[in-house]
Amino acid sequence: MAYFGDNAEKIYQLTQWLPILERLNEDRPVLLVFRKPGALRAVKGTTHLPMIFVRRFEDLATLYFDNDYKLAIYVNNGVTNFQSLSYSPMVHVHVNHGESDKISMVSNQAKAYDRTLIAGQAALERHRAALLDFDESKLIAVGRPQLDVPREPELAPSALRTLMYAPTWEGENDSNNYTSIDLYGVEIVRALLAVPGSRVIYKPHPRVESTHDAAIAEADAQIRELIEVAGEPHSVKMQGDILAMFADVDLLVTDISSVGLDFLYLRPESPLVLTDRRTDTPELHREAPISRSTPVIDHESVGDVSAMVRAQLEQDDHVDERSRMRTFYFGEGGIGTSTTAFLATISELIEDRARKLEVFTRQSSSMEATD
Repeated sequence: MAYFGDNAEKIYQLTQWLPILERLNEDRPVLLVFRKPGALRAVKGTTHLPMIFVRRFEDLATLYFDNDYKLAIYVNNGVTNFQSLSYSPMVHVHVNHGESDKISMVSNQAKAYDRTLIAGQAALERHRAALLDFDESKLIAVGRPQLDVPREPELAPSALRTLMYAPTWEGENDSNNYTSIDLYGVEIVRALLAVPGSRVIYKPHPRVESTHDAAIAEADAQIRELIEVAGEPHSVKMQGDILAMFADVDLLVTDISSVGLDFLYLRPESPLVLTDRRTDTPELHREAPISRSTPVIDHESVGDVSAMVRAQLEQDDHVDERSRMRTFYFGEGGIGTSTTAFLATISELIEDRARKLEVFTRQSSSMEATD
């Protein structure tokens, strides 16, 4: 079963896993468990997987005891996850909803799950640096299965080079704020529009559209106006699957987020440019190793974006280093290997738990209906 306890605003964390869960369902039945009706409604009609809404903890406990589920998958660290974790016979597996170098990618809550599936060596080192008294044997590298799913291209073919600016949102707090929109966004888009023989695609994180940060909202509006004035073939893409756009992107400018790493996984041969809102190169290299293999836009270099982009398009000197970084973040193998590793890992965990349950006496549970 896949557990989702949050509201519809965060449903993107689950929907990116649906194709992989549907593939898993071919081997082992998968049920989607929701704790908020809005989230269930948001998914209904987008998948053939069975789903159920369980509001009360008492009903959740009954559901688990009556059905004897083998394994639970968690795509985030929602607070109600810990009600589900109370059921001990089931294997509890955290898979997260992306791979990035953001601080939020590592949580002390990882200690609560039986296993945490990570992308590769970079994620292991991230956990090692951030957590105390953590059992690293709980981490299992499987790559990034969500990126193996075939997608119909969402950008129209073009003889022009496609330059995409895909900034992230401002995060929950300053330490998780990696967006470049408010500091560099307008200058970046203006510079991209000046590159001859190119079309510019502006594809911000979905939560930028609903931001409460005045500076980000103002910069976002200015960027939209720049592209509107420039006209065709440039465009703003607030909707749509960014992963389905990557096949036609010749160069990506983005922030420290999963977007840059997803591009690295799918298009390691194509130039990538990152941003650093703090203008602290040593810290950026430590926190986000991928930045060692890309040009970086910060306060000192933002005036040279146009020249930086043109140089990358004319002679990409970072391609070999990006290839090494792809292995560091996602392991060996091409597209498809992550899904194979994920499916094998889920089966192994279920089989291992079945063997342990043969000698396990279930006399009580910490799942209390009054919680």
